[in-house]
Amino acid sequence: MPRCRDIISVNGGNIIQHKVKVTVIDKKLYPDLQEQYCADPQSGACPCYQVGDTFLFERYGTADDFWHIGLNTQQGAAPQQGWTAGGTRFPHCSEAWDAIARYIYTGLQGGSIMRGWMRDERQMIACCSDGTRPVIFRIERLDYKVLYIEGIGCDRCREKIAAALKSLGDVTEVNFRPEFTEVYLDRDIADELLRAAVEGCGDYIVKQID
Repeated sequence: MPRCRDIISVNGGNIIQHKVKVTVIDKKLYPDLQEQYCADPQSGACPCYQVGDTFLFERYGTADDFWHIGLNTQQGAAPQQGWTAGGTRFPHCSEAWDAIARYIYTGLQGGSIMRGWMRDERQMIACCSDGTRPVIFRIERLDYKVLYIEGIGCDRCREKIAAALKSLGDVTEVNFRPEFTEVYLDRDIADELLRAAVEGCGDYIVKQID
């Protein structure tokens, strides 16, 4: 599988991958400004986003959601009709993209999104540039490693492996995909520890860690 070696970071010789999660945490509406300035004085709230919408940006293997301006990044079962941003029909709204793209790109590169301003430098709170109906976003960098594991045959296997990995501490989530397993981390964990946790569960072999 081709890999985006230009978007990984290295910590102590261990490779770490990065995704970015974007969540709509609030929407504002200023009807007095719309009435005063908008061609349609009853424009109302932004139709592109709803509070609680989440979007996941990935750059690994053949995936490059940033390049496609977030098309198909919407998570969950949100409706895909109308001007639904990040869905199957539309990428992100240009007013929002102008405001959040730099933070998304920084996170995908493994950088500090907003050091010194946010409590967690992997996050940023930002809003779109529509002054009459702004949408407010939380942008989060998610750090993870990719494990290529041989021998997984059923849900019981996945449960055992996930439990063993989470017992290491600093593992927040284990996501089993058809081709590989993603291990999400609060802090870096040495590859050797990850391999030992998986292979200690039974007849499993960790062929590669990215």
